[in-house]
Amino acid sequence: MNIKEAKNYIKDSVKLYLKKDEEGEYRIPIVRQRPIFLLGAPGIGKTAIMEQIAQELQIALVSYSMTHHTRQSALGLPFITHKEYGDLSYEVSEYTMSEIIASVYDVMEASGLKEGILFLDEINCVSETLAPSMLQFLQYKVFGRHQVPEGWVIVTAGNPPEYNKSVREFDVVTLDRMKILEVEAEYSVWKEYAGERGIHTAITNYLDMKKEDFYQVETTVRGKNYITARGWEDLSQMLILYEEEGLAVEESLVGQYLRNDRVVKEFTAYYDLYRKYQNDYRVEDILSGRVSEQVKDKARKADFDERLSLMGMLIDKSQHDIRENMQTCEMLGELMNPLKALKAKAEAGCSVEELLGLLKQQTEGRQKAMESLQKAGALSARDKHKSRAIVRFLEACEKQLKVEKETDAQTAFAGIKACFDGQVAQYREDTGKVKERLHYLFAFVEDTFGSGNEMLILVTECTVQQDSAKFISMYGCEDYQRHNEELMLTERGDRLIAQIRELEI
Repeated sequence: MNIKEAKNYIKDSVKLYLKKDEEGEYRIPIVRQRPIFLLGAPGIGKTAIMEQIAQELQIALVSYSMTHHTRQSALGLPFITHKEYGDLSYEVSEYTMSEIIASVYDVMEASGLKEGILFLDEINCVSETLAPSMLQFLQYKVFGRHQVPEGWVIVTAGNPPEYNKSVREFDVVTLDRMKILEVEAEYSVWKEYAGERGIHTAITNYLDMKKEDFYQVETTVRGKNYITARGWEDLSQMLILYEEEGLAVEESLVGQYLRNDRVVKEFTAYYDLYRKYQNDYRVEDILSGRVSEQVKDKARKADFDERLSLMGMLIDKSQHDIRENMQTCEMLGELMNPLKALKAKAEAGCSVEELLGLLKQQTEGRQKAMESLQKAGALSARDKHKSRAIVRFLEACEKQLKVEKETDAQTAFAGIKACFDGQVAQYREDTGKVKERLHYLFAFVEDTFGSGNEMLILVTECTVQQDSAKFISMYGCEDYQRHNEELMLTERGDRLIAQIRELEI
């Protein structure tokens, strides 16, 4: 299966493991909660999907790599304790709490979340002294004398032996206690993730043309050559920073992330071309409706790779605008509840001081919730950005109330509402601009390329990207609707023609 299918399967399993009956007991006893074993090549996103699952389910995540653990660090250190059995006294060996189990309790204490995922990576690379204890852990969730707390689901991961010399083959007894998911790298799935994470367009454009370069691991006379999804993502972040600083991107930089000489040379050459296309086509002019006929003519005469690069740049910029717009929409939507509470308090005749007290509680509550999720590893970058924007707005309202202490509560709230209405008005204005830019994008593609492959790419990206699909469903886009219907009709016609040919009519 691919990494997206694995993510959905693990997410569903975690939800089922955490399902409780009417008495608050877990429906599946802890001894029957088989740990999940995610088996796949390095760098395909195993750790990333665990972070996403924890964030989406709003539960904690504790991650550990087992490669560095000895028996003592995993199970705890021995110490002597005194015990009495009947009339006899004994000195008995006990163990301190495992570092891994202690980390779970630390996160529970810091975040306040009592349920989560304990993710153990490289579990098939444990040391020889630790290997016998893993069977007990996988069945009973126990390290030494200490059990993983109830409400914590065990997910493990490892690489196949061809990728790691330290891999130990599990016997049937161990395998029979796990749910095994074998995962393979798949570019089409990663591209969806890349769109959501803002991966540099030069990378996705290059890989659209050379999908075989997305993931490679091979042994040559010079050693290991490898390219992973992790490498592409890390390179993306560095390319963005290099561009911000005006630094030149050379093969020496690309080679730090992609360990394959051919791909390093080809991608670096393509990146130079990509930067040239940026200067030649002036994406901002196209999205602002100021495109010249010379640019359209140049695009029509361009070869396929150049047109694909141009479409990538246009779609990336448009998606970025839409993503920011939808994030603002989410932020304003979440502000409605605290503002309604303030309004009700003001209408009930409270003082400005009491209104300020409620506002402080709301600000502190949001800040505390954000910090709690962050400590638990369950806060996505998007949610963090949104929460910080909400906190900033509430803090600004606090400052405003402190200035207006001499007024009544309803007048003070009216000032807060005016600030909120101002942000809503700005959001609506920005939404109009985004719609206009999206129209200019469709108009350019239609005027330049007609209803060919370029239009198909644009319609497809607007459909599969979550933010653009939501934006269009909320605010509409006549250009999208029209071309989407045309392309669907074309697809139906092609299928009918193919069926007729098969029937030899």
